[in-house]
Amino acid sequence: MPTILCIASYEKGQEFLCQCKREGWRVLLLTGESLQGATWPHESLDKIYYTPDPDHEWNLTHLLYTVSYLTRFEAIEKIVALDDFDVEKAALLREHLRLPGIGDSVARHFRDKLAMRVRAQETNIPIPRFVGLFNDAKINEFLDAVPGPYVLKPRTSAGAIGIQRLSDKNSTWEAIHALGDTRSFCLLEEFISGEVYHVDSIVSEGKTLWSLASEYGRPPLETSHDGRVFQTSVLPRSGASAKALNKLNAEVLEKLGLTRGVSHTEFLRAPDGRFLFLETSARVGGAHISDMVEAASGLNLWAEWAKVELRESYSVKELRKDYAGLLLSLSRQEWPDLTSFDAPEVTWKLHQRNHAGLIVRAKAHARVEELLSEYVPRFYEQFHLALPPRDKADH
Repeated sequence: MPTILCIASYEKGQEFLCQCKREGWRVLLLTGESLQGATWPHESLDKIYYTPDPDHEWNLTHLLYTVSYLTRFEAIEKIVALDDFDVEKAALLREHLRLPGIGDSVARHFRDKLAMRVRAQETNIPIPRFVGLFNDAKINEFLDAVPGPYVLKPRTSAGAIGIQRLSDKNSTWEAIHALGDTRSFCLLEEFISGEVYHVDSIVSEGKTLWSLASEYGRPPLETSHDGRVFQTSVLPRSGASAKALNKLNAEVLEKLGLTRGVSHTEFLRAPDGRFLFLETSARVGGAHISDMVEAASGLNLWAEWAKVELRESYSVKELRKDYAGLLLSLSRQEWPDLTSFDAPEVTWKLHQRNHAGLIVRAKAHARVEELLSEYVPRFYEQFHLALPPRDKADH
């Protein structure tokens, strides 16, 4: 029986683990000691190995020794990262053990925001203007050529974590100097105001077999920094925006080198109407976006990812073509009461301490938007709590 090793810095991917077992594989999980009490699907796991918490600064030499030791008695045939912070770790292990899947260089295209932009620029994918924080003269050249405001981004953080909005050249240099020797791990790009979109995809043999385009109610950076309710919803499937986004998304994933798996990719609509590539990943989208995708399509992206990874031949069959929308917010109440959100289209409610969230699903796009327009003000009135943006990931 073949064996797959899954690496998880955070509690996620349970359905991926279950599907691996359904596919007839032995399933090993490597995770942190702090997650011993997590709701892992133990019935689908042959072994769990706990290590000192594997955050994004985990000692990679220790990781190599640990997994290399496991191979003495475990014949590992595949390694998969379940979280964004594990993508490079899995790539390093594949390179070291000579296992199939993306290696170090390609993995950077799906973790390192600077690597994404450089590769996009090389392959003529439209992107915001940017500069790496290496050479002072080149940074000044960028600041003189590109008017503010600017966005300073950590190259390997997830979502909007650690991102700074800067208004002008002076404040930008102050922020760069404050980074000290860590500045090379960040990049600077022009801030472009506009709608932000995401496309969630399934890829096999280097081709995007299925994708679904959605639009955020507010850009994720604004949601994070200004303390807004998180909102996203599926775009009209036959509309011009969805078609353009799906086409550009397939081009991005092919040129950046994703051969197999799933992806969550974000785009920005510039003032001139063009879609610009922002960032991508080799993972399932977070913030319960995968639950919204499943509500609209019937596809569980975690399970589909396992099928793509483990089957010799894969094809995708969308179960339905509905529309769905997602709302999430921090809550002033420890356990918020969502019983008054009782429209029949509400198909899912979040049960999480100090969080409120729900998903609506309907046959018509207009009905989803109608419900979201009604529910967003009520979320602000009944639940919403704003906290300062995070500067690092939480376990």
